[in-house]
Formats: sequence, structure tokens, C-alpha cells
Amino acid sequence: MDSAAEQREEMLDRWDRAAAGWSRRADAVQEWGMRVSVWMVEHLGLQPGQHVLELASGPGDTGFLAAELVQPGGSLLSSDGSRAMLGVATGRARDLGVTNVEFRQLELEWIDLPTASVDAVLCRWGLMLVADPAAAAQEVRRVLRPNGRFALAVWDQPDANPWATIPTRALIELGHLVPPDPDGPGMFALAEPERLGRLLEDAGFLEVEIDSLELKREEPSAAFYLQETLDLSRMFADVWARLSERHRDELRDRIAELAAPFTGADGAIRLPGHSLVAAASA
Repeated sequence: MDSAAEQREEMLDRWDRAAAGWSRRADAVQEWGMRVSVWMVEHLGLQPGQHVLELASGPGDTGFLAAELVQPGGSLLSSDGSRAMLGVATGRARDLGVTNVEFRQLELEWIDLPTASVDAVLCRWGLMLVADPAAAAQEVRRVLRPNGRFALAVWDQPDANPWATIPTRALIELGHLVPPDPDGPGMFALAEPERLGRLLEDAGFLEVEIDSLELKREEPSAAFYLQETLDLSRMFADVWARLSERHRDELRDRIAELAAPFTGADGAIRLPGHSLVAAASA
């Protein structure tokens, strides 16, 4: 098995095992990411009767916003590479009363749909995680109808997202994790706007627009922040499961130290974040 295939298999396994935690935190993720989701959906210019594809949908909330705008007559195809994550999205659609939606397991790098079959595509925080983002962008371009719209989000620079980097930094500093390959797939693989723009243009997209949106994540305490990280980051949870109680205490203390600049007198942690958003036409 080649390294790319191994990366894909490992990533899918992590997402399958992370699904339960994401289900528990889905409302918080929806609230925190709503500004990004709204930007993306607004930049699709949706009309009733159109057909929307969401890739790497996770809990599905961005696509559900689009589903409402294409009624009557339109539909959403909510997809994810992880069958377990699709189960989370299916449950949320049921709870939210979204009826014009179908769920399907799809991979970003080979979208199992006919050419020119959808009017718009959404992908929030998924493109940077695949082994070959250029292939994924080309596949999105292939399935879009002429003049179709693509809206996506990837994470901005690491230093603009301490909410994500603090737990990983603590693991690395304490010797529990090897620093990730900066050239491999990962959370910040497409954090350079110029690289993201070139990727979209090389895939054949026109009128590329890229912006950076500020997000704010507030946790009531360091303990809550740790527990939420354990739910949302399978990588962190896997390392945590192997640690002794002494090493866990050391990790708790180091995370609290790194989060101190963002911690108020009430103990609440207010962590900034930034997401790149982009939109383009086929």
C-alpha cells in the first residue's frame, strides 16, 4: 500500500472513531462555525430548484442551510468519507426537520457522481485534509455544471488558531507526539491564500475570491477545553489514552499554561481563530 493510500485509510479510521465525540459537540461546532457557514452559503447564490453537493459534511450543518434555500424543488446531497460521520449528519437532519436531503459516502478525490451533475458544491474544513487536494479540486470542477459555484473553507495560519495548536504543542513539548510533516495533509496544509488560489485556478475555476474570517471560541474552564478537545480530536484522544495519570496531569498543566494568555479572571478561556473562505465559479 502506498503512503497516500495509508494516509487515506488512517484518516477515515480516525473520523469513524471521532464521530461519537462530534455528535456530542455538534451544537457547539455549529455555533462556532456559523459565520463561516453563512459566508459560504451566501457566496453560492442559490436559487429554488438547484441541486447542492456538500463534501466532507461532518455534522452537515452548512449543507442544511443550503437545503433550505433551494426549496421548493431543490435538493442537497450531504456526503462524507466516513460512514459514522454520515450517521451523525443523518440524525441532525432528522432532528432539524430537513427533508430535501440525501446522504451518501463519497471521497473528495474521486467523487462518484456524473460530470456536470450539480449546481453548487460546499466543503467546509475538508479540502486540506486529503492526500491530493489538487485532485479533489479538479473533481469538484468536473461535477459542477457550467457557471456552477464552489464555496469552501480551510484553516488560516497556525499562529492565528491557538485554540487548535495549544493541545498539539503541549503534546510535542512533552515528548508524546512527533511534529507533523508540514508538507503532508493536515489542518494547516492550505493556510497560504496564494496556494489556495492557485489550486482553484489550476483546477479550472474562475472568479476566485478568498477572505479570512475571525472566529471566537469560548470555553468555561481549562477542564472543559480539555474534554472538548478529547471529543473533537481523535489524534489527541489516542495519545491521551496511552498516557499514565502522571503524564496526563503534566499535560493538563502545560495546556493550562499555554492557554493562560487567553484565560480570564473567571477561569473562562477565550481563544481566537481564523478560517480562510473561498468561492469560485466553474
